[in-house]
Amino acid sequence: MESLIVENNEKRRLLNKENKKIYEDMLMYVRLSYNKSVAETEEVLMELLDHLLILQQEGRVASELFGDNPKQYANEIVGELPQKMLSKKMIMQFFMGVFYFLGVAIFLNGLVSTVCHYGFGLPESNQTYYVGTLAINTLLSLGIAFILVYAVIRYICWACFKDVTKIFELLFTGIVFGALPFGIFLALFYFMPSFGPPITIELYWLILIGICFYLLGSLFKRKA
Repeated sequence: MESLIVENNEKRRLLNKENKKIYEDMLMYVRLSYNKSVAETEEVLMELLDHLLILQQEGRVASELFGDNPKQYANEIVGELPQKMLSKKMIMQFFMGVFYFLGVAIFLNGLVSTVCHYGFGLPESNQTYYVGTLAINTLLSLGIAFILVYAVIRYICWACFKDVTKIFELLFTGIVFGALPFGIFLALFYFMPSFGPPITIELYWLILIGICFYLLGSLFKRKA
């Protein structure tokens, strides 16, 4: 499969500007069908690329291959691809994502809090967390993160085969995928009531905990 991806990357350089744009939109759209067989997906994409290169060499247009509605053609391809079976690799990738997310979030929280305390004396040197609140906030944060990832994938699919202006893309992605999730996270931690047994830890321990979670994510990545 990796060899097909490398070969695809090399052959795409032979496409002219117009054909490269439509093929890369097709490639992105099909590859983001994450529940489909990866091997079958790459074989189909390579076959399409070979056909498109032949058309280009003969001086013909891409619409002869993809038709007047390339997105509909892409949907037909996706519909014919076999479903991806739940595997050990997918489970490992799921836990990899969870631990990477927790590791980065906890590490940044600890780093910022530690720098603010020792550099500016703003927060206390330790922080009290409530087990119940922490558990609910963690689960909700993971849910929001997965929804955000799904939303990004759907946006990319929507943008394929469209001439989206850079200004619109910058504003839309900045608000929907930046400011909005950040505001939800802040509201989540601000308004969630404190309940459950309290745990008080030094701020620098958050950095170490974050590193441990990140290493766990790396472990699952190697097993994937």
